[in-house]
Amino acid sequence: MTQGSGLLVDPPNPAILPPLRPVSYQEGGIEFEGYLATPNGPGPHTCVILGHDWSGPNISTQTIARRLAYLGYAAFLLDAYGKGVRGEETGDNSHLMNPVMADRAMLTRRIQTGYDTARNLPEVDENRMSALGFCFGGFCVLDLARTDPDGLKVTISVHGGLTPPHDNPPTPIRSRIVILHGWEDPVAPPQDVTALARELTLAGADWELNAYGHAMHAFTFPAANMPESGIDYHPAAALRAEAAILRELAVAQKSMP
Repeated sequence: MTQGSGLLVDPPNPAILPPLRPVSYQEGGIEFEGYLATPNGPGPHTCVILGHDWSGPNISTQTIARRLAYLGYAAFLLDAYGKGVRGEETGDNSHLMNPVMADRAMLTRRIQTGYDTARNLPEVDENRMSALGFCFGGFCVLDLARTDPDGLKVTISVHGGLTPPHDNPPTPIRSRIVILHGWEDPVAPPQDVTALARELTLAGADWELNAYGHAMHAFTFPAANMPESGIDYHPAAALRAEAAILRELAVAQKSMP
């Protein structure tokens, strides 16, 4: 096994990663189970809120949380579906994702509750929070940023859905927003990219878009291999996205409360 130190590319051996502990919380009469990983040493630590893909908070996203802890961050993996509601990591999970995406207000409440739960943990520095999400999780963390919560310094969406909500005009967003986007991603066509840029500009956000040519949906996931459906791993884009993620998290870690 590699002894690397990367987040997505050349990661460390799983055997040396910090463990996870489950964290239960309630919203709307439903129990949710997130997961917390923390680095060695005394806290409170800068925290990364991690949004899961459409399969739920499964092993692949749990591993990213543990890698973040190895790199020096507390990582709190959200649960958008409910305790025990999990899909297949390589299967079609639209039956899980579509109902919660259809009720954007409900999904936002679930994400906000997870965020508030993480901020109240003793291991977490409530004033130095970041959010990172992949695919469906990228969609979720953007909706978290739209609520403009206290403490959130940077929000990073990686090959996430970009469709803005249409029910309300943009409201101010204090978090920095970073979009890491595969230009050939059918989940986020150019019109969604343009609409998001317009929304973030009107919201007064400090935003940045990195679009990777020839990269498709899920370009950071090595197991992605359905190019006929616009889903494929792109090693070069994954490496560039990792560099952007780590750069932004480091800046947030050093930011003033």
